[in-house]
Parts: sequence; C-alpha cells; structure tokens
Amino acid sequence: MTTQHMQTLLDICAALSAERDREALLSRILDAAMDLTACDGGTLYLLEEDGLHFCRMVTRSFGLRQGGHDDPITLPPVPLKPSHVCARAVLEDRLINVPDVHQDQEFDFSGARRYDAMTGYCTRSMLVVPLTNDRGELIGVLQLINALTEDGKPTDFTSDMEPLVTALASQAAISLTNMQYAEQVTGLLDSLVGALSTAIDQRTPYNANHTRNMVKYAARFLDWLERTGNDWSFDADRRRAFLLSVWLHDVGKLVVPLEVMDKSTRLGPALERVESRFAAMALLDRIAMLKGRLDEEAFSARTAEREEALEFIRKANTAGFMPDENLARVEEIAKRTYTDENGEVRPWLTETERVCLTVRKGTLTAAERGVMESHVTATARILEQVVFPRQYAQVPEWAAAHHELLNGTGYPDHRTAESLPREVRLLTILDVFDALTARDRPYKPPMPVEKALAILHSMVREGSLDETILALFEESQAWEETT
Repeated sequence: MTTQHMQTLLDICAALSAERDREALLSRILDAAMDLTACDGGTLYLLEEDGLHFCRMVTRSFGLRQGGHDDPITLPPVPLKPSHVCARAVLEDRLINVPDVHQDQEFDFSGARRYDAMTGYCTRSMLVVPLTNDRGELIGVLQLINALTEDGKPTDFTSDMEPLVTALASQAAISLTNMQYAEQVTGLLDSLVGALSTAIDQRTPYNANHTRNMVKYAARFLDWLERTGNDWSFDADRRRAFLLSVWLHDVGKLVVPLEVMDKSTRLGPALERVESRFAAMALLDRIAMLKGRLDEEAFSARTAEREEALEFIRKANTAGFMPDENLARVEEIAKRTYTDENGEVRPWLTETERVCLTVRKGTLTAAERGVMESHVTATARILEQVVFPRQYAQVPEWAAAHHELLNGTGYPDHRTAESLPREVRLLTILDVFDALTARDRPYKPPMPVEKALAILHSMVREGSLDETILALFEESQAWEETT
C-alpha cells in the first residue's frame, strides 16, 4: 500500500462522509472503489430479506451505467445461496478474490459467462467485498470486475488492494447506515409532527384541515419558486425547516379550552340561559295577569316587547358584524329589569351576556380573544422544550411568530418588519389565506379566492403583510390542486 493509495483512500472516505444525498452516495461508493482499484466494472448490491438487490452497475469500457431513480435495474435479486460469490461473501462475511472466473470451480459464474457471450465482454478477475458497518451489520456487497493493467488489459486484483477496498467498504457501509439512521429519524420526526398536527386540528370541527391546507400551499409555493428559478428558493434543509414550522404553528392550540376554540356564536351555550330567562319572564307576566296585577293590554305590550328583544338577541348572536345602532340596542336591552318569583330585581341580560353581544366583529370577547391568542405563546413554550437539530433551529421562532404583522399590530410581541424574516411573513400569508377560504368552518361560508386575495392586498396597504411575497404567492397560484 503506497502513500498515494492511502491519501486517495482518506480523500474518498472524507467525500463519502460529507455526501448527504443517498442516490449520489450509492454512485460515489461504486465509483470510488473502481477508481481505487483501477478496474473496469463493478456492481453494488444492497442486502434485503429476499436477497442481494442490484443497486448500481457500471462497465466503463462499454460506457454503461445503470441504477438510480432515472434508470432502475430490473434484474431479480441474487438469492443468498453459497454457490453465488456475492452471496457467499455475505454469508461468510469475508472478502473473496477470484483471479479468473472462467477457471474457477467453486462458484456459479454461469451468469457472467452468459453476459460475456451476449455482449462480447470478457469477465476475468473479480473482487467481492461485503459492506459491514461499525455495528457488525451486513448491508450489502461490492463486486469489482476486471482490474486493469496500465495499458488497459484485464488482470488480477492484487493482494495489496484488498485492505484498501476493505477499508473503503467499511466506510461506505458506515456512511450508508448513518444516512439510513438520519432518514429514519427524519421520517419519525415527520410522522410525529403529522400526528400531532392531526390531534390539534381534530380537537375542533372548525379547524379540521387548516394545517394540512397550509402545508399543501407551502409545498406548492416552494416548488414553484424552484421551478421558476426565483432568487428566493429554499435548499433541502430550509424547505424542511419551513414546512415543519407550518406543521407546528398551531401546536399551542392543544392548551386552548374548547369552549373558546369552538365558540361559533357570540353567546355560545349562554343563549339557552337567555331564552329560559325570557320564558320565565313570560310566565311571571301571565301569573301577574291572572292574579289581576296586570291587565291584558299591558300583558300584550310586555309580551311583544320581550319577543322583539329576544328575536333581536338571536340575530345579534350570529351576526357577522354589529353596527353602532345594534350595539346601542344591546345596551338598551341590558338595562331592562324584571322582578323574579322571589321578589328580586333581575336584568334581562347579565353583564357577561351584554359583553358577549357587544362584540362588534367575530364571536370572541376581549378576554376570550386573549385566551385564543395565547396559543402562540403556548406554541413557543412547547417548541422551546424540543431539541431541534441545528438545521431546524429556527422552527420554534417561525412557528410562534405567525400572528406578528409588519406594522407592529400583530401579537404576541408586536414585532415589526425589521425583526420578521421572510419565512414568517410567508407563513402569516398562508395562515390568513386559509382562514379566509377554508371550507370546513361551520360558522362561516368559504370566501372566494379573489375576495380573499383582495383582503390580503388591503392588509398590504395597511402595512401588515409583505407586498413582494404576496405577489409571488398570487402568481404561484399555490392553492390550485394542479399547481
């Protein structure tokens, strides 16, 4: 083993350790082994339960390269029988050096001979090395074919090549295993995040598809950025980090009480108490009339007054917007009183009911809105407990800031444009867009896309949203299924 060989091996091992793309790593392993041994052909097999599966095949003298997503190898797997040289290397976990396959009597080389007969190739020498990782697990086999002399003629694989290729195979196995572990951890993270998001959305029928819709829009938008060559494109790590922040942006809703999350009207279940109170008032008036304390004309007038007030309350309970005159009407009704069966004076509306009915827009009182808005601080608090890998370190910040606005009117920290990265600005647009267009909100019909975009543009004019990002989102049409 020369110093040059050792340096080459070290360079190859460093390159294998740095490679992060699985398909590229598989190709690089075979190419590196062939370069190191100066051979003409090679095959990389990966071990599965039913045998050795062809992963990469190269014959340089023929210009042949097979394997990978673009050119999958359709050959059946090699069964784990000791008559096959690659299988023997796995079964006995040892390197096998065959000087001449046509003279060998130990292994079944009928396949190689058929290949030679069909193609005119001449398979001579073969070096077969199992891929064993640092845990002693066999994961595949390197099969190198036809070591070449300096003038390009087939020759034997020399014994001094064996420790080099064994070291390379070991490093290749470790790199593949580490990548597999990383993929498994990533898959576990993705599945846990997906399951958590499902739990969040399914807590309430009013939020059933919100996060999934946002993830779809986000993925399509990022695909569009890459497809169109936009300067603001995401590499693989940043893309995954952003999508994770979308999946997790509402994790804090796990701690928001359902009576707040599910409140689809101003009064919520309190409407039943109001209706029962008005029914009791009607009975008290009837009793008063029967006892002669109230004449029929007064009884009829009071009945009409109550029924009109109750009907107004029912409409106000579900109104999308309460103008000033309606708010004044609520205040008027709330000042009215009656005397109950115990002689105590009671209001037509309690203070809590009055506050609920005077919500100008939406269904939540200021206190309830504060509880609802607390989900973003809960999101931050929950995600701060998670040890994210370095490339995902910004996920908690992005996820917890999705209600911040560029002009400082958002919450919870009233951050301004200078402190809001583009990822947060995009996440906010996705969140608002889906909230406006969602089809699974029983308390409101879905808004047409054109109207939702108009509202987003009005928020741009107010200084709340990023004009450039909204323009890109609109151009991408990421909400379309065919995007």
